[in-house]
Amino acid sequence: MQNVNIQQLQEVATNIRKDIIQAVHAAGSGHPGGSLSAADLLTVLYFHKMNIDPKNPKMENRDRFVLSKGHAAPVLYGALAQRGFFPKEELLKLRHMGAMLQGHPDMKNIPGVEMSTGSLGQGFSTTIGMALASKLDKVDNRIYTLLGDGEIQEGLVWEAAMAAGHYNLDNLTAIVDFNGLQIDGKNDDVMTVSPIDKKFESFGWHVITIDGHNMEEIINAFDEAGRAKGKPTVVIAKTIKGKGVSFMEDQAGWHGSAPNDEQATTALDELGGVK
Repeated sequence: MQNVNIQQLQEVATNIRKDIIQAVHAAGSGHPGGSLSAADLLTVLYFHKMNIDPKNPKMENRDRFVLSKGHAAPVLYGALAQRGFFPKEELLKLRHMGAMLQGHPDMKNIPGVEMSTGSLGQGFSTTIGMALASKLDKVDNRIYTLLGDGEIQEGLVWEAAMAAGHYNLDNLTAIVDFNGLQIDGKNDDVMTVSPIDKKFESFGWHVITIDGHNMEEIINAFDEAGRAKGKPTVVIAKTIKGKGVSFMEDQAGWHGSAPNDEQATTALDELGGVK
C-alpha cells in the first residue's frame, strides 16, 4: 500500500462513473448498472496495477485486460478515456452510427481493447489462451478479466476455469463482479451461482473475496494474486449494481436502461456534478 494515493483513485472512479452516466444518456441506450458496479475495480487496474502505455497500446509484454461481460462497455470506455487511450469526447458518441465506441468492445477499432466481447463467457475463455501463450513465450505479464455474476451461469465459463487450473495459469487473474443481479432480477431467483468460491476452488483456483468498492481491499487482492504461484486467482468482488447513484443502486431495472434528462442530471449531481 506504500505510495498509493487512495483519494486520487477514488476521484478517478467517480469520474469514470460520471463518464458512464453521460455516455449512456447521450446514447439513449446501454448498460449503466453493471458498469457503475465495476468502476472501482477498473480504476485500480488501469491507474495503479497494470503495465500499459496509452501512447503505445500494442506495447510488447504489456498486461492485458478483457471485459468478458462486454455489455458493461461504458465502464471500460470510461477507464480508457480517463487513462488517455482516446479523447473523452468519443464517450458522448457511444452507440452512434459510425462512431468508434459501440455497444460492445471492438478490438479492431478501439485503442486499448484487447478482445471483442459480448457473447457471455467467451471473453473469459480467450484469456485462458492469452495466459497460456504468455507462459509458452516466457512473457512476464499478467492477464486480467472481469466477469459478471450472471455471466458465470454460462457453461463455457467452467470449461475455461477447468483449463486454467489444469495449466497452472498463475499469470491469470479473473474478477467476478458479484452484485447479485442480472437482467431478469436476482441471481438467486434466475439461476443460483453460489457458492462461487467453492466452485472455483474445485477447479484449482486461488480464491480471494473482497468488498469491490474498497480501494485498499482491491489493491491488496491484486497484489496477493501476483504472489500466488502454481494456480490462477479469482477475485470475488462483492459490489452494488448501480453504485454511486442512489436510485440505480441494487435495482435490476437499471441493468440495460438509459437515464432520461432529469435522471441523468440527478445522477451527475449525486456524483459531484460535471465541471
